[in-house]
Amino acid sequence: MALDFRSILFLLLGLSVIIASNRTTARPKRGDLKILHGERYNCSSFEEGIREARYLSEDDVVSIETEDDPSIDDEGRGFSFMDVVESMFSAVANGIGSIMTSIIGTEKSFKSPSNRVSYRNYQLIRLFPSTKAQVNDLKELKEAEPEDVKFWTQPMYNKTTDLVVGPDLVSDVKTFLRNKGIDFTVLISDLQKTIAYQNPKMTKNQREDLVTSRGHSMTWKRYHRYGDIVRYLEYLALTYPKMVELIMIGHSFEGQPIKMIKISTGPNKEGETKPAIWIDAGMHAREWIGSAVATYIASQLVEKNTSYAKLLDNADWMILPVANPDGYEFTHIGDRLWRKTRSNHGEDQDDSRYSHSSFLQLVNHYARWLWGKCEGVDPNRNFGYHWGEVQEGGASLDPCHETYAGPYAFSEPETKAMADYILANKRNIRMYLTLHSYSQMWLVPWGYTYSRPSDYWELAKVAKKAIGAIAKVHGTDYQVGPSSDLMYPTSGASDDWAKGVAGIKYAYTLELRDRGTYGFLLPARQIVPTAREIWAGIRTIARLVTCNT
Repeated sequence: MALDFRSILFLLLGLSVIIASNRTTARPKRGDLKILHGERYNCSSFEEGIREARYLSEDDVVSIETEDDPSIDDEGRGFSFMDVVESMFSAVANGIGSIMTSIIGTEKSFKSPSNRVSYRNYQLIRLFPSTKAQVNDLKELKEAEPEDVKFWTQPMYNKTTDLVVGPDLVSDVKTFLRNKGIDFTVLISDLQKTIAYQNPKMTKNQREDLVTSRGHSMTWKRYHRYGDIVRYLEYLALTYPKMVELIMIGHSFEGQPIKMIKISTGPNKEGETKPAIWIDAGMHAREWIGSAVATYIASQLVEKNTSYAKLLDNADWMILPVANPDGYEFTHIGDRLWRKTRSNHGEDQDDSRYSHSSFLQLVNHYARWLWGKCEGVDPNRNFGYHWGEVQEGGASLDPCHETYAGPYAFSEPETKAMADYILANKRNIRMYLTLHSYSQMWLVPWGYTYSRPSDYWELAKVAKKAIGAIAKVHGTDYQVGPSSDLMYPTSGASDDWAKGVAGIKYAYTLELRDRGTYGFLLPARQIVPTAREIWAGIRTIARLVTCNT
C-alpha cells in the first residue's frame, strides 16, 4: 500500500507528536523502492518382492480456465531510535494491543469472506547475486518486506534467489537490481497463467466414472482437494480393513479432522511390533506436490501390496498426507500461494516479546492487523525444539510474517496433534520423513544450528543411498546436507524436533521438485514422475533403517 501505516497508527493513538522528529515508514512505499543508492552400515539389503459433511467438492468452487503454458522470458537508511526514545516506546508497547482492540474491536470480527487472490502479471524472477555486498542488498530488501515482493528462496552467496514481484513494482525492482549490478532473469512472466495451467480440471462426469470403476476419484494426473484426499484414505481403510487403519489424530483450527492412515500387515515373525516409517506432507499449504506424493506412496503400499510384500513384512507405515488442512484448502479456494495455517490468535499474542524487538516490527504488526492480514502460523517453525530462535533461525515473531513461529510452541492444533501421536508411538518409529518443496534436497538435521549431530555422517550416508535410487528413475539430481548449509537455518522445525525430542534417529526433510522453473507451482503432469522417483528413494532408505530389527 502507498499509505504510511505508521502515521495512521499513531494518528489513531494520538502519539504523532512523539515521533515527529523520527519519521520513517513501516514498509517501503512503491516510490521508495527505487533505491538509487561415518559409520559403516551392517544391514544386509533384501530383494524387493514382487471431513465430514463440511468438505467442499471441487464442483462447489468456480474453476479457473486452463490457459496455455506461460512463456519463459529471456537505500534507504536503516530504522533506528535514540535509546531514550526506544525505551519510551517499549514501555507503551504492551498497552498498544488493548488500545487497538478498544478502538477497532478484535481482529476476528473484522475478517471478511475471502476472495480468490489473483496473481495476474506477477513475475517470478531469478536473481544471481555474485558478491556478498549484493547478498546484503537483497537481505535488506527482504527485511524491509515491501508489499508485493516475496522471496521464495533466501539470498545466499553464489546461489540463485527466487523472487515474486507484483506488477506495480516490477519496473522498480528491476531498476533496483540493475543499479546494484545483480543479474536476473524472468522465469515466469505471469504467475496467474501458470496457476491456471498447473492443475487440469476434472469434470463431474469424470469423477463419477472414476468412483464407479475404481471406488474412488483419486488420480495422480491432477492435484486434489482435501475432501477428496480424506475420502481416498477412507476408501483404503474400507477396502483393505486388515491392512489399513484410518486414524483421526485431531482437528485443525477451523475444525477439519486431521486424518492419517497406518498401513500394517501385523506383527513380525517373532510376534513383535515392527519398526515404523512416518511420512507427513502438506505442512506448508502451497506445497501441493508433497501431498500428492504421500497419497501415491499410500496407493503403492496398499493397492499394490503384493509388489511390496517384503517391504511390508519389515516395516509399518504411518502416512499423514495433509498436515495443514485449513491452509491446504485455502490454497484451492482463496490464495494459491498461502503458506501458513489459518489460525487467529488475537489476544493470545505475547506482546511482551515485541518490547524486546524493534518498535518498527510492532508498528508493522498492528498496521497490517487493521487490514486483517495476520492469520496463520508457519507450522514448520512451531515445533517445541529450539522454538522461536529468530536471530539465525529462519523464524519470525511477527504474526504477519510467512515464517511466524506462533505465540508459543505447539500453539497450532495441527502441530500439537502430530507431536502427540508421534510421541505416543516413538518407540516404534524408526524414521521420520516430512515432504516439502521445492529445491530437490534431502535435508539432514540440524536445521537450527550450523553444528551437526554426532551421527550426522551415518544419516547422510543412508540419505545418499536414497538419492542414488532417485537418480536412477529419471536422472533427477538431489543434494544431501543440513538445511542450515544448503538453504538457511530453521528453528522450531519438525525434523529437528523428531530427532531432538522424540528421539527418532533417522529424521529428514525432503524438498521435492523442482529447482525453480515452476517452484511451488509444479504442473500436475510432474506428479507421477516425482512420486515414482521419491518412492524409489524411500524404499531404499526404508530397507536400510529397518533391517536387522
